Amino acid sequence: MQESFSSMIGSPLSRINLPGARRTLAAVAQFCGHLDMQKNLQTCVALIGSAAQRGAKMVFLPEASDFIPERRDQSAQQAQPLDGPFMKEIQQAAKDNSIWVSIGVHEQHTISGHPFNTNAVVSDEGVLTQVYRKLHMFDVNVKDGPRMSESQTTTRGDQITDPVDTPVGKLGLAICYDMRFPELAQQLRHRQAQVLCYPSAFTEPTGAAHWEVLLRARAIETQTYVIAAAHIGKHNSKRSSYGDAMIVDPWGSVVARCPRNSTEPAIAVGEINLEFLDKCRSDIPVFTHKRPDIFHEFAS
Repeated sequence: MQESFSSMIGSPLSRINLPGARRTLAAVAQFCGHLDMQKNLQTCVALIGSAAQRGAKMVFLPEASDFIPERRDQSAQQAQPLDGPFMKEIQQAAKDNSIWVSIGVHEQHTISGHPFNTNAVVSDEGVLTQVYRKLHMFDVNVKDGPRMSESQTTTRGDQITDPVDTPVGKLGLAICYDMRFPELAQQLRHRQAQVLCYPSAFTEPTGAAHWEVLLRARAIETQTYVIAAAHIGKHNSKRSSYGDAMIVDPWGSVVARCPRNSTEPAIAVGEINLEFLDKCRSDIPVFTHKRPDIFHEFAS
């Protein structure tokens, strides 16, 4: 188990010692998932325990932490309901370690036959407190790059989930490809989100080009913390993920990240400072400067 830690660095604002700051540690996780759900579960439980030992109040695990399919039919075959054995074990690990958990899983959907791509939040008492189902399907055909058609194996969600109160702040939920749609991040900020999370399994070509840029952009424009757990490495003969799990602060500085030179399970721990967030928002009050009279079609 590798561990990485970065303190709040990068911007002058982030170095200010704010008295009485509301500060909490969050852990972001990275590992290379496979088809074997039991092996992935063991990795997730170990990461949860490691995060708790490091003093984190919440740990963020990647998209599809339960399994990475090798064939299209395996998504439906292996998906479990949220009250199934995989999530029961995650809930027990959260309770045993007194830590909150965000985790991406395939959620069984018996009507369509295709699972949801789901981000589930579990409290430190082991209670499932919030669920988001991915809105945007990753259907792409990039020349000399990834060719994916998520909509053929996944049922898309149909609503934005309200931010949920957690130890790290009001948490807005999204998943991976959702980070390319700023309107979702803006809507979550409008609903009072202080932190956005994007559990992910980014492809290597798109990750190298866009991953950090997108995460920092979402953090800057919404003035929220952004936490993006990630898969890394070769899952099977057809699929690899970029990794680089990170935490970004509201000023756009990367305050914690996992190593990209190893596919071993890893966590990075960073500080979530809500006083610093408030200062960013008061110093540059973007959301009071919005012009819904001009951009009314985007303001609803």
